[in-house]
Amino acid sequence: MKRRIVLAVTGASGSVYAQVLMEKLLQIQDQVDQVGLVFSSNARDVWEYELQNKDYENFPWKIWGKDDFFAPFASGSAGFDTMIICPCSMGTLGRIAAGLSDDLITRSADVILKERRKLICVLRDTPYSLIHIKNMATVTEAGGIICPASPSFYSRPNDFKELASTVVDRVLDLAGFSIQTSRWQLDA
Repeated sequence: MKRRIVLAVTGASGSVYAQVLMEKLLQIQDQVDQVGLVFSSNARDVWEYELQNKDYENFPWKIWGKDDFFAPFASGSAGFDTMIICPCSMGTLGRIAAGLSDDLITRSADVILKERRKLICVLRDTPYSLIHIKNMATVTEAGGIICPASPSFYSRPNDFKELASTVVDRVLDLAGFSIQTSRWQLDA
């Protein structure tokens, strides 16, 4: 079964995670029916600052405006089965936890949760305040998956992209994709 994915990129630091995720989604496009892409207000600025490029423009998916509630994934009837917010800012997480649908990202997350579909929030901030922890608990209790962008090192990554891949591969696993990746004690 091919997946319909909503990919949201917020302005949290960690644009490399979004870039690697988008590259990997292209590599497994035989498992992907559709990708709906949306950026928060400052996500592109953070991407350009951190990665020194505008490569987000080079991917084949339509980029929906953050206030475009006519995007298909703004409604459960469109059948998008998974939403990945990568990286997910604590502000975005807080609005999701509070049930505020004030832009396309939070509306889509609300739709995914109400339809009992898969929401994966790749948090990049650290340390966590009690407010962050409570928001993580609320989203988890509502059915979301909190996946902090905590890379693993047992695959001995050589650069930032390989390090980011350790998180992205975990996200793709959580989303239900079949991928080739380094796995603990299976590569020996």
